[in-house]
Amino acid sequence: MSLPTLLSQHIVRRPQRIALLAHIAEQGSITRAAKSAGLSYKAAWDAIDELNNLAQKPLVERSVGGKGGGGARLTVEGERVLRLYQRLQAVQAQVLGSDEAASDFNLLGRLMLRTSARNQLHGQVVAIQRQGRNDLVRLQLTGGLTLEAQITHDSTQRLELELGVEVVALIKAGWLELLAPQAAATLGHNCMSGIVAAILTAEDGPSEVRITLPNGLVLCALAPPDALNALGTTEGQTVQVQFAPSQVLLGTPV
Repeated sequence: MSLPTLLSQHIVRRPQRIALLAHIAEQGSITRAAKSAGLSYKAAWDAIDELNNLAQKPLVERSVGGKGGGGARLTVEGERVLRLYQRLQAVQAQVLGSDEAASDFNLLGRLMLRTSARNQLHGQVVAIQRQGRNDLVRLQLTGGLTLEAQITHDSTQRLELELGVEVVALIKAGWLELLAPQAAATLGHNCMSGIVAAILTAEDGPSEVRITLPNGLVLCALAPPDALNALGTTEGQTVQVQFAPSQVLLGTPV
């Protein structure tokens, strides 16, 4: 995906963060701009760092001295991006004027996402439970299935997760463990049952096992030959897969 495309998606999908540039231009201070945008000071700087990384040129510069001991201003590139945002606001109102159009845009964002994780599941946040420095985030998948992800509380805030937010859960194939149909899952782990759709053997290394879940989604697991032999796993057989909540990565569209 090209840099302009990344920035354009970030602008349309995350207006609060881009609008922060307008507040900085008006307020001349990160502290005041963050307050006007409804962000914490840390969240404001996290947003600026993320935008600067995407743009590859600084959008905001800090200045020493002045009222309150220092301030901030937009760079030439920041002013250009702000003008782009203001133009796209008008386009967004025309293109995404209905719930159906917004839903379609979310779909396109998910389809354009590319990661190294073989398993990518779309879900909606239905619960967030604080566990010290971490949060246990429960996702509702299609077909009534759920899974849990354990992420840091800082990540929850950075992703702006709350009830109803749509996310993509990423699970590497090597993190999935196969279990016999009647075996007890490890306490606290996610466990799903499905039908083995295919087993792709490799000359070297583990075999690739594709499991079709009741909701029609397919999970891909890697299993060494001895593990498959021990389970007697064959195509068409029911099998369970388990994985720890800490092995689930969450992502939201930019």
